[in-house]
Amino acid sequence: MTIKGEKVILRSFRLSDAPSFVRWLNDPEVDRFLRAGAKKITLKEEIKWIKNLSKKIKTEKHFAIDTIQGNLVGSCGLSLSLKNKNAVLGIGIDDKRYWNQGLGTEATKMLIDYGFKKLKLHRIDLKVYSYNGRAIKVYKKLGFKFEGMQREEVFYKGKYYDLIQMGLLSREWKRK
Repeated sequence: MTIKGEKVILRSFRLSDAPSFVRWLNDPEVDRFLRAGAKKITLKEEIKWIKNLSKKIKTEKHFAIDTIQGNLVGSCGLSLSLKNKNAVLGIGIDDKRYWNQGLGTEATKMLIDYGFKKLKLHRIDLKVYSYNGRAIKVYKKLGFKFEGMQREEVFYKGKYYDLIQMGLLSREWKRK
């Protein structure tokens, strides 16, 4: 499946994407926003993850993010709770050369639209590290509301950080 925007294209993952994601996920500057110092990822693990996506199609919708020119820059996805018509959103512009260009904002909008319009979700939520001000700003701009915080949930580079919970309801998105 492919979803085309003005700046980005959301598309299915390819095995050929794996080396880029391994490089990015193992970059401490990128990792601090996505996994906060989790263990290193191997190429074998990433290939296995991509291959297993087809088995999770009913409960997870994952997309690679390409620029409109076709350059792979990151990924996004929704982990679904079909019973409740809810999903957890995750996104990363992992290629640092493309940070601060609005690609993540557009990809997030497209993913939210897909979730509410195509999947008929009622609610989309996310968690974000308190030190990720850039992402928090985007989520607020798109209508996500602060719903809570897990205080000092994340231990990263010798310090504890809060994990912020935000949510967006379909009726709020329709009003935007």
